[in-house]
Amino acid sequence: MKVRPLGIEGAWEVTPVPHGDPRGLFLEWYRFDRLAEAVGHPLRLAQGNLSVSARGVVRGIHFADVPPGQAKYLTCVRGAVLDVVVDVRTGSPTFGRWEAVRLDDVDRRAVYLAEGLGHGFCALTDDATLSYLCSTTYRPAAEHTVHPLDADLAIDWPTDVPLLSARDAAAPSLAEARAAGLLPDHDTCRSHVDGLRLAP
Repeated sequence: MKVRPLGIEGAWEVTPVPHGDPRGLFLEWYRFDRLAEAVGHPLRLAQGNLSVSARGVVRGIHFADVPPGQAKYLTCVRGAVLDVVVDVRTGSPTFGRWEAVRLDDVDRRAVYLAEGLGHGFCALTDDATLSYLCSTTYRPAAEHTVHPLDADLAIDWPTDVPLLSARDAAAPSLAEARAAGLLPDHDTCRSHVDGLRLAP
């Protein structure tokens, strides 16, 4: 598998090596040792999620308080999504930037994003199924969202009519979330990740 850093610190794209024959296909979609080598520490696995979305659904941009934050490792096991990582860390040199990776059931890429980064995706097919591993369990009081259609972010979602949850539709803009003190701090996030590297 090939692990390639994206242009936002703390985000990586993972491309597996498929092994196929007339019987079907086999690949390693997650390897803790290869990921740990790239990111500098193992991914602690605390929760696994499965999300199924209709074409045109946009979910996000979600992030969690740091510490402890929530790192995620995602792959699309059915259909296709445009997976988006947003740097919502105040003080980061790439604050407000986003990057997108197509995840689908053909190339079977994965994305890893560290604690403090925002995440969202758009379903490109019906029944698009995203499987993801998380470093912490869901804690509603520590979870936040930024409006996925925020004009300042200007994410190029590949749908004419994005379908949003009520929560995401009511989410603040990035500027509003920053003014309200909801966004993680870049230095705090880096210190947290450095601590993970030193943990036994």
